[in-house]
Amino acid sequence: MSDYLVVVASAARARFFTLEPAEFPELESGPNLVDQGELLNPQARAQERELFADSKTGRGRAPRGSAAHGYDDHREQHEDESERRFSREVLEKTRLMAEKNDVRQIVFAASTRMIPFLRQDVERFVKQGLEVRELIKDMSKLTPEQIQDHLAKEQAIPARRRPGR
Repeated sequence: MSDYLVVVASAARARFFTLEPAEFPELESGPNLVDQGELLNPQARAQERELFADSKTGRGRAPRGSAAHGYDDHREQHEDESERRFSREVLEKTRLMAEKNDVRQIVFAASTRMIPFLRQDVERFVKQGLEVRELIKDMSKLTPEQIQDHLAKEQAIPARRRPGR
């Protein structure tokens, strides 16, 4: 059981952590973020050349040196839909983990592109009586210790304490 669930998300990856107290506070630092797994978005991780035939956007080639014409291949809409689907998976896993660990607070730290998709369903956590905090920062590639330091500076979770304190 943990009071905090931390979800660190980008368009390609979401990581889940609980904040656990030190087993022996007089001998160990704590509380500590404990890795509870991750989700990967295979579409976001795919190379653009695997999804689209032409790597250049917005320009077509005209025959015999004529002026090129612009076009829209809807890449941004495709990316939005991919992130929307991935955010649903992230929120579902968040819901399951919150229930399993009986958390009281959820902290979302997400990239600028991902946070709007996560915000769409955050209200359901609030209706369940959970406190929800969000930070717009992509921390998906940081270590758990670095994530905890950043979140503690923002006063989103408690800072680690030295042994015996």
